[in-house]
Amino acid sequence: MKVLAINGSPRPDGNTAYAIGLVLGQLEQQGIETEVIQVGGKPFRGCVGCGGCSQTGRCVIDDGLNELADKMEEADGILVGTPVYYAGINGTLKCFLDRAFYSRGSKMRHKVGAGLAAVRRTGGMTALADIEHFFTISEMLIPASNYWNVIHGRAKGEAQQDVEGRQVMETLGRNMAWLLAMRQQGLATAPEYQKKQAMNFIR
Repeated sequence: MKVLAINGSPRPDGNTAYAIGLVLGQLEQQGIETEVIQVGGKPFRGCVGCGGCSQTGRCVIDDGLNELADKMEEADGILVGTPVYYAGINGTLKCFLDRAFYSRGSKMRHKVGAGLAAVRRTGGMTALADIEHFFTISEMLIPASNYWNVIHGRAKGEAQQDVEGRQVMETLGRNMAWLLAMRQQGLATAPEYQKKQAMNFIR
């Protein structure tokens, strides 16, 4: 099993990356392969609604997004982390997710998807809702933690001081690992017609 983490922050080693690392650390302890891709700071433009991807399954804009969306399609789970600037996900991440899910949403069905937000003070819940909208419309499985998936810190390193936030992220990682295991077992034991139906979307 593999989980692909998407860092929406333009800082590859900031508080969002730290939170992602806490989640991935728990997954790796369960033998799950992980990979982080950096989306924040990349020049991804927004979806133009041309509908070209409905014919090819790939976005027609050639800016490197398709190669990253290929990785999403291959993964068993997706973890999306975002900083919060104006009470929601940041602009580059929104552009990326709009296009990736518009072109590959049918391939995300029954994958495990989790989101997290790194905030200074507020806006974490609306940012999480922004992320989970992509998961729910794609029929993905969403694990929970024992509190909302938000960690606090403004300057680099401040999130490490959020003791509760760290615990929330680690719990999210353990619950994501559990749900991935349940998904794998379900695929292995489901009747053949259900497996074929699922795999038509998953791969």
